[in-house]
Amino acid sequence: MIAPLPDVLIEPIVRLALAEDLGRAGDITSAACIEADARMFAVFRARREGYVSGLACARLAFAALDPSAHFEAEAADGDHVAPGAVLARVEANARALLSGERTALNLLGRMSGIATLTGAYVAAIAGTRARIIDTRKTTPGLRALEKYAVRCGGGDNHRFGLDDAVLIKDNHVAAAGGVGAALSRVRERVGHMVKIEVEVDGLHQLGEALEHRPDVIMLDNFSIADLRTAVRLVDGRAILEASGGVDLTTVGAIARTGVDLISVGALTHSAPVLDIGLDAD
Repeated sequence: MIAPLPDVLIEPIVRLALAEDLGRAGDITSAACIEADARMFAVFRARREGYVSGLACARLAFAALDPSAHFEAEAADGDHVAPGAVLARVEANARALLSGERTALNLLGRMSGIATLTGAYVAAIAGTRARIIDTRKTTPGLRALEKYAVRCGGGDNHRFGLDDAVLIKDNHVAAAGGVGAALSRVRERVGHMVKIEVEVDGLHQLGEALEHRPDVIMLDNFSIADLRTAVRLVDGRAILEASGGVDLTTVGAIARTGVDLISVGALTHSAPVLDIGLDAD
């Protein structure tokens, strides 16, 4: 079971999307050709194989336009489904159903696409110790939904934002005057509950980083050979995250080096939408 996102977090996002679509005059097509009291039944179906994520977004899209709408999920977020699988059924005022259709499908398809791509990466590293994690390369305003979708595909989340963990990147190192200087200042200025990660660009920075005992070391664009060497040198003294140059053709070899985490920006910035249809029933 995947812990669901609370409706109070999802609903404002859904309402913004609906407002964008309805514009200044609402759905003039549905209002013009459908009786005001007509009811409609429809079914969400997956048109290709994938992982499901975002059913609550669809439910809330219809509920916002018709509080009497009935939404019955036939699948759960995190389920792996085959083409043709029924994901949910909805019964609502016909105008409301058709006005909310695109918002529901946009969010459900986007989140299920992220979950499906994540699932492919997770499958590619099966049998290793590594875990697939996301990044902050998310769609502005949709981070909570997209990171939830990663979890639905079997991945894990990196930090949510700038305020929940320290991540010293290469530009921080340059501005601070070096890996050691940056880590020393961080140690003096953040609370004991804050995790500290530092990015290193090569083995020459690894020893300096280890002297300051970071919780996590990001190995940025390391070769496979250098990843193996880093795993041996660190020997469990810090969590190791591999980053850069990761795709479905390389992730398996990266995982087999013994790193703990592999961060993949593509999970959220390049995932194709999962094709899902809403058909009148």
